[in-house]
Amino acid sequence: MLLGFQSGGDLEFSSGDLGQLRVQDVGEGSVKIRLYEGRIAQGPFKGTPVIFKVYPGQRAAGIEADMMAANELNAHAFLQSSSEGISKNLLLLLGGFETKTGEQWLAFRDNGKYSAADFAKATSEKISRARSLQEKPWNPFEQAQAFKRRTYFVIRLFQGAMNGLAYMHNHERLHQSLGPASVILNTIVERDAVYLVPKLRDLAFSVDISFSSLEEGPSTFSEDLWRRASSAGAFTPMERRSFGIADDIYEAGLLFAYLAFVPFCEAGIMDGFSLQRLLESTFKLDVMATREYCLADDRLLEAVKFLDLGDAAGWKLLQAMLNPDFRKRPIAEAVANHRFLTANVL
Repeated sequence: MLLGFQSGGDLEFSSGDLGQLRVQDVGEGSVKIRLYEGRIAQGPFKGTPVIFKVYPGQRAAGIEADMMAANELNAHAFLQSSSEGISKNLLLLLGGFETKTGEQWLAFRDNGKYSAADFAKATSEKISRARSLQEKPWNPFEQAQAFKRRTYFVIRLFQGAMNGLAYMHNHERLHQSLGPASVILNTIVERDAVYLVPKLRDLAFSVDISFSSLEEGPSTFSEDLWRRASSAGAFTPMERRSFGIADDIYEAGLLFAYLAFVPFCEAGIMDGFSLQRLLESTFKLDVMATREYCLADDRLLEAVKFLDLGDAAGWKLLQAMLNPDFRKRPIAEAVANHRFLTANVL
């Protein structure tokens, strides 16, 4: 049974022995999801590589998995139906179906095997290997070139993700689970940064912020968001819409911090959870105080150097995105066009 959305006519997916396909287990919320690689077997997209995202049936995961699958499908279907065309920074949904056992399968165009988290992990491990050789240090020129390549790659990665988020917000959808694993990359080779096309995925918790939806009251996936909005003093539909957008921007700010630190440090020095705790708990979102702390730790100096570019433009952008007052955070489009991401800060 088809889930209710297809792009470009009937699609037949190559099944074969699914046990032979590369599989990856990922978690979204409390639901265990599997990812398979495959290809389209017939139709106008024949031969197109796809990623199957498989939600377990109700018997295995209850109603939550079905609701997540339906929400993700509906979000993609809506965003891909825009008369303005499809954003190059969103993963493309090709179709979906339900199996006899109740599993929901969503088929996405395979635009890359790696996530931003994979890039950060591979890069930090590369730094560790280079430093563990204990040979004579790189010559300063080569060191400077490596830093420039990494900086350019990270800026392109984050700007692409923000362009995708801006498209979503402009089309009345929040992401609500933005993080390093939800940005897919077609390359993690820094020298190939000019060809990099980051794409947002994982829209299972996406929230509709059109005024008609806001006036209907909370849905399963927006209940917690609107509860937090009320606590922050956002009560009217317009205020709640602004809060929702600012909430995505805050998550994007944590993603920016992650990309500024993890790929510029040795493996194990910094991770997303530790960085969030440092910013939120230790320094209460005072970004410049965080900078002073990081300056005293030699292991974090490359990250400080990155955010210091353009007269500390990176720190200023981070502070704006993590502003404790949601009303003062920039919109996604303003972030994507910020001088740290658009000017030649190198």
